[in-house]
Amino acid sequence: MLRVGLTGGIGAGKSEVSRLLVECGAVLIDADRIAREVVEPGTPGLAEVVAAFGEEVLTGDGALDRPKLGSVVFADKERLGVLNSIVHPLVRARSAELEQAAAEDAVVVHDVPLLTENGLAPLYDLVVVVDADPATQLDRLVRLRGMTEEDARARMAAQATREQRLEIADIVIDNDVPLEDLGRRVKEVWDELARGARGVREARGARGATGEQGPSRGSQE
Repeated sequence: MLRVGLTGGIGAGKSEVSRLLVECGAVLIDADRIAREVVEPGTPGLAEVVAAFGEEVLTGDGALDRPKLGSVVFADKERLGVLNSIVHPLVRARSAELEQAAAEDAVVVHDVPLLTENGLAPLYDLVVVVDADPATQLDRLVRLRGMTEEDARARMAAQATREQRLEIADIVIDNDVPLEDLGRRVKEVWDELARGARGVREARGARGATGEQGPSRGSQE
């Protein structure tokens, strides 16, 4: 199994890249999707969020009002930290369960928006960063997601900088390109990841036979 961390700034197009990787054969573990699941009505996670932020972050039917909560935390790093301290452990536990269910030779892609911010790069064999110019991110958030420019800028500012993400990247996917070019680039990356999965499997097999330790993340190409 090759464990891949996939990240990118909000509006960079990471969801499209993850979709294309799944089409190629990757097993996707989507941290955002899991983060929604662990705070669904009736879950302990939602109860913790309400205890920390109050019932005003709920909709009329008792679900989490995400826009309301987002407007509270993304402009306040301290409150964002409180939210993360509730949700992240729940997401990690569920992600581990899903990974354990994957095949031994799988390429498991962990889609983790805050991978850089939380120092998670060492947890993965490789880190893939979806990169886009901040102006492109802002345009997508306002034009495609309907955010106000102020809200979009606040959410971007709450994340790592572009330079910080690129610093931890083993592979960079440029998403300031047409979809056709993005598809070709993702296919190239997939071929590299599939080779890496085979290499990890073979290394582990050799390690099992000799008792030697396999390569670290830093030594993988």
